[in-house]
Amino acid sequence: MRVRAVFSAGILALGCATAGLATASPAAAVANGSDVPQGQYEFAAKLTLTGVPQPGGGTYGSVCSGSLVAPKWVLTTGHCFHDVNHNRVAGPVPYPTTATLGTSDQTAKPGETRKVTQVLQAGPNDVALAELDQPVTGITPLTVNRAIPAAGQRLTLAGWGSLTAVNPKPSTKLQQGVVEVGQVWPTTVGVHGVSPANTTSACAYDSGAPYFLPSGAGGQLVAVESNGPDCPHSGLETAARVDLIADWITSHIG
Repeated sequence: MRVRAVFSAGILALGCATAGLATASPAAAVANGSDVPQGQYEFAAKLTLTGVPQPGGGTYGSVCSGSLVAPKWVLTTGHCFHDVNHNRVAGPVPYPTTATLGTSDQTAKPGETRKVTQVLQAGPNDVALAELDQPVTGITPLTVNRAIPAAGQRLTLAGWGSLTAVNPKPSTKLQQGVVEVGQVWPTTVGVHGVSPANTTSACAYDSGAPYFLPSGAGGQLVAVESNGPDCPHSGLETAARVDLIADWITSHIG
């Protein structure tokens, strides 16, 4: 199993880091997914991380995905924020991080960018809240699901990941796919692709991408991407449940 945050010194040289594994074919997000039309899923956040320390010295950069859950808060995966030994950390953001929202194609519309100021780590599972320096207005946040996910439930995934695990590169386009819950575990769910293909799946840099039930301009957040096999694949992808930490999230975001 691979965590979906991949850190590479070469990412920043490409001009824009993204949330997914790239491919030799044109870069896109979520393996075997489809383009998200401009104006949809504006709550989907692209977290660009720079100056991340590495054990041998030096720094590198990467991207995670996330979703707006309140005007000043983005929910993502906890392992996106860590120390030099890859232990999850909380408090002031450990390295410069920005969140870009309000766009599905950065080449056509830059979107709105905010700085992340602090990180709060959830205890039960691999989830973190990232606080923004200024509120984001005009974008409907996702609401947090409080019901236990059920096998057979279908969810939408939206992330900035790539098409395949071969030659990962950043993406500038948000992608989507439909998945189905195959297993429900104490703190996570296992999901597998349904549409556009049974191999629709998250990739590296999709860490923190939302699995949600769409509704109007927003929707209900059920889980966030954590890890899985090299993509694309038809097996189970692991996502962290948010129903277990709904009270914790609400206590911080209001």
